[in-house]
Amino acid sequence: MKLLVDSGSTKADWIAIDENGKVLFTTQTLGLNPEVLDKAEVINRLDDKFDIEHNKDKATHLYFYGAGCGTDRMKEFLTKVFQEYFTNAVVSVYEDTYAAVYATTPKDEEAIVCILGTGSNCSYFDGKVLHQKVQSLGYIAMDDGSGNRFGRHLIRGYYFNNMPKELAKEFEEEYNVDADYIKANLYKEANPNAYLATFAKFIIKHKDNEFCKKIIKKELKSFTKNYIMQFENHKEVPVHFVGSIAFYLKDELEQILAKHDIKMGNVLRRPIDGLIAYHILNK
Repeated sequence: MKLLVDSGSTKADWIAIDENGKVLFTTQTLGLNPEVLDKAEVINRLDDKFDIEHNKDKATHLYFYGAGCGTDRMKEFLTKVFQEYFTNAVVSVYEDTYAAVYATTPKDEEAIVCILGTGSNCSYFDGKVLHQKVQSLGYIAMDDGSGNRFGRHLIRGYYFNNMPKELAKEFEEEYNVDADYIKANLYKEANPNAYLATFAKFIIKHKDNEFCKKIIKKELKSFTKNYIMQFENHKEVPVHFVGSIAFYLKDELEQILAKHDIKMGNVLRRPIDGLIAYHILNK
């Protein structure tokens, strides 16, 4: 049994397949970003799902594609945790961009591949290997265009009284805006980046509101400039996207790319289905 996992900071999609590619079960855990979780919390999130805990000794391979796995240190940390948990499995840990590449890019083709979800990332794929120009420093310093960046803007806009009154009223009705509650989630709870990203659905819902529109445009322009345009061939190859932000703001994103003569390629909300096809073809 092979386990294929696509993990962001907010959630992780799990699919178990047999040697012929037949789906045995699917499930979802909370995100397993090693940059913000310790070993105990990773195991706790695995144990919380019956299908995973019940089948952990049956897994022969684990292919994990995850946010926060862009450094050797984080890959080694998760690999060790998974090897102890899935005792009979060969464990392979990759950064989440590889899942995006395998899901969106035809075999051996070149592309720039981006992730715009809870966090953000961008790489050039030469048909064989990923190349990055920007080393991520995480959600506090980077993650332009991401869900957590939108959350940060909304909270600041609300607390600095820059948010229009009618919008602020609806914001209060939809979220707990108590200062102590917000600070607890930002500074005491696990996954503060995922917490910030929960506000993204509000900005998408109100994307035609001028206040939200300015934030969206600012962040997507910043992502395009700071990530995509780092690659000299950004006008020559398609630019593919995965993630909920890219999926729900596709039109806004495409408008910004067009102004720079950048060709938008495939846009997927989740790469997990593409991963199944990839692993069947490459079994």
